[in-house]
Parts: sequence; structure tokens; C-alpha cells
Amino acid sequence: MSDKHVHEHDHKHDHKHDHQPSDISLRVKAVESLLVEKGLLDPAAIDKLVDAYENKIGPHNGARVVAHAWANTAYKKRLLTDGTAAIAELGFTGIQGEDMVVVENTPDVHNMVVCTLCSCYPWPTLGLPPNWYKAAPYRSRAVIDPRGVLKEFGVNIPESKEVRVWDSNAELRYLVLPQRPEGSEGLDEAALANLVTRDSMIGVGLARTPKAGAKK
Repeated sequence: MSDKHVHEHDHKHDHKHDHQPSDISLRVKAVESLLVEKGLLDPAAIDKLVDAYENKIGPHNGARVVAHAWANTAYKKRLLTDGTAAIAELGFTGIQGEDMVVVENTPDVHNMVVCTLCSCYPWPTLGLPPNWYKAAPYRSRAVIDPRGVLKEFGVNIPESKEVRVWDSNAELRYLVLPQRPEGSEGLDEAALANLVTRDSMIGVGLARTPKAGAKK
């Protein structure tokens, strides 16, 4: 279910077919060309959308939110009280991020997020969902056996710690505020953001540990 497995599968598939586009890619391109030809779709709008998801929307936004919360106690309180408003303070709003709840990992509680019905996901802060998040095995097993799923991602939660699973839906989306890693004291927000991973904000991963001698 990891991205590594997905990437390995995609690489083998492309190699076998001499890197030819997939059937779905060809169909999408054909539909796009037809809509452009009929004047129903503006190529500039497509370029703008692609640029947004490549450069403006993605986990780096969520990492900034987490880093700011780690560094600013008042902001963290606002984030946990009203996630939507606090995230908007940093300029991250829009479709699929209208109603946000942020849940905090602590020494006693570990949170993870799933969408059991489909693939509801906070686009403004995390970008588009990874393939495994949309897959039926994760959507079902995250609720039935969360500790087992976490182990598959390399996260071993002791029995003494509670695991809470939050089910995103069309009206409400969740973001995990991971625990700040030891050794990150004194780092500025840019350095802290580099410790935050997409998986840690879904709850299937942990924040990175700072490298020895990391700059502020």
C-alpha cells in the first residue's frame, strides 16, 4: 500500500510497454483535445490548473501549517479550535478544504485519517490523495485493523497508546498535527516544515527526526 510499491509497479508497467501512455491517459488526452477543438475548454485554464497542483497545492502547504503550530502556541490553539479559519490565516483555502478539523498526536493518542466511502481529502493542504488512500484495502482495513495498517507503513504504536481513526467525508476533512520530533528545538519554521511529511499529516507516518547539525 505504500508509495514505494505503487512507484515500483508503475515503473515495471511502463518498461514493459516501452513507456507508452496508458489507455486512461490516451482517453483523457482525446477528450481534452475534443473539448478544446469545440471551444468548450480553454488550454490556458488547463495549464493554470496543472501549475496549481504542481507548484502551489500540495503537502508543502500542510507542512507550513504544522511548522507554524509547532512554533507558535497561540496559533496551535486556534488551529485545534477552528482548523478551517486557522489554515486560512496562512492563505490555504478553497475547494475540498472548506471545512477542516485538525487532530493532534500526543504521547497518549495517535490519530490517522481515512475516507471509507471514497477518497475525501484536504486538497489545499495535502494536494491530491495518493493511490493507496483511495484503494479499498486501506479504506476498509484502516477502520478494522488500524494498528496492523500502521505497521505496514512502518509505524508501530504501543498498546498503551490509543489509536483514533477519523473518517473524512464530503462535508468534513481531517488533518493530523504530528508530534514535534525530539531535537527540533531552536529550528526555525522553514527547517521545521522540512521535517513534516504528507504521511505524518494523514497519520500513517511520523515527522522526520532532525539531522545532526541541522541549520536553523
